[in-house]
Amino acid sequence: MTVVIGAEHMAGADRLVRVIDALAEAFADLSAGTTVSPSRTIVEHGADRQLLAGTAVWERRGVGSVKITTITPDNADRGLPLIHGVVVLTDLATGRITALLDGAELTAVRTGAVAGLATRLCAAEDAEELALIGAGVQARALVRAVSAVRPIRSVRVFSRTAERTEAFAEWVRETFGHSVTVFDTAKAAVADAAVICTATSTSDSTPIVAADWVAPGAHVNVIGGTNEHAVEIDPALLASAFVAVEERAAAVEDAGEVRIALAEGLIGETDLHELGTLVAGAAAGRTSVFRSVGLAIEDTAAAAALYEASAG
Repeated sequence: MTVVIGAEHMAGADRLVRVIDALAEAFADLSAGTTVSPSRTIVEHGADRQLLAGTAVWERRGVGSVKITTITPDNADRGLPLIHGVVVLTDLATGRITALLDGAELTAVRTGAVAGLATRLCAAEDAEELALIGAGVQARALVRAVSAVRPIRSVRVFSRTAERTEAFAEWVRETFGHSVTVFDTAKAAVADAAVICTATSTSDSTPIVAADWVAPGAHVNVIGGTNEHAVEIDPALLASAFVAVEERAAAVEDAGEVRIALAEGLIGETDLHELGTLVAGAAAGRTSVFRSVGLAIEDTAAAAALYEASAG
């Protein structure tokens, strides 16, 4: 019987931690060469609109997945979500379709969870303050994930949409009990924060966060942007930071900050550290940046963890 897993069945700290743990296993397998994450198919149409399809198998858990999603940046003007989609989870042994999952919610959960894993591996263990640039669906997923791996007590936020920012701040207070401060500028929001997350739908190559705004020893999760040219943080920060990525080849192809830093000679490809190698025991130990681009294997691992949680 095929199980339908909606947003309500993806909620909860226990499920989130299961997703983070599954991602750690998947990235370790990816870096070890025991699994692969094929490139997504992306069809662009209109102004920054995309139809995406991604598929991967994860041999360790005996599962595969196919995800179809759409990204429509101007949906905010319609009162609609940025992302819509569906994920199909399959059993590799039988070929049976075991679950259908809400693709937009799974994307938010696994993207937050990947940042949570990077935070677990790179950020100071006593990090208590989280700064967010962005106040949308993904920002909420980031608060959940970072709060699951670090003792966050206060949240600093900046977003260009005042009404959304205030609603986000109230949600954080009610959901987690964290103190929340809303700032008028990105610079003020990130100042002195131990963990910084950028989660915008920018398509611009102009940085939102300057390199010298980031406090020494801070950890930065960069997860936004709508294309391979989009930039959220100043690529100059990568020259002095420990840089973590999901997969080196994918970052070189799809991460705007990485592409610019490489082109300008600020870093070399060997300066890109895959999360799978950090899971195996490597450590950052200084200012760190995780630049995410999203991989199909992440959807497979997250879907598998959520399916197992729903069955158990």
